[in-house]
Amino acid sequence: VIAMSLGGATGFNLESYLFGDILTVSTADLWLIAAGGVVVLALLVWHWQSLVLMTVNRELAIAEGVPAARIEAVLMLMLAIVVAVSIRVVGVLLITSMLIIPAATARLWSRTPQAMAVGAVGVGMLAVVLGLTMSMQLDTPSGPSIISAAAVMFFSLSLVLAHRGD
Repeated sequence: VIAMSLGGATGFNLESYLFGDILTVSTADLWLIAAGGVVVLALLVWHWQSLVLMTVNRELAIAEGVPAARIEAVLMLMLAIVVAVSIRVVGVLLITSMLIIPAATARLWSRTPQAMAVGAVGVGMLAVVLGLTMSMQLDTPSGPSIISAAAVMFFSLSLVLAHRGD
């Protein structure tokens, strides 16, 4: 915030950084988001087996020859990229929710890590569409609306699966 204000950022709105505002996203931001997505996807595909093994059992991964420190650094780099490119849309305060809720929702029905990863992406995309629709219809901030849509999906699916006994 200080760097942006010292850098002469005009029209700087702290609230849009805290809670997100899709209307502040520029074409340059979209290119940055796309580039970040490509980098994260490439790193994810390149290190998938090691990341899954490290997630399941770090000691087993090390015994299998996985360079634990390097894989942890790759994971932190991917997380940093996702957070950095998400700030404008979701907001600093809500990024954690957007990282956790889609994955938790996908975990409810997934049987494999691959299915969970793909499902989490689908849930996240659906949350964005539903949240932005809700934001436009109800004239609410986009970031919290997206998170609310994701939370409703999680709780709805949890209730349905609990009712079915899954």
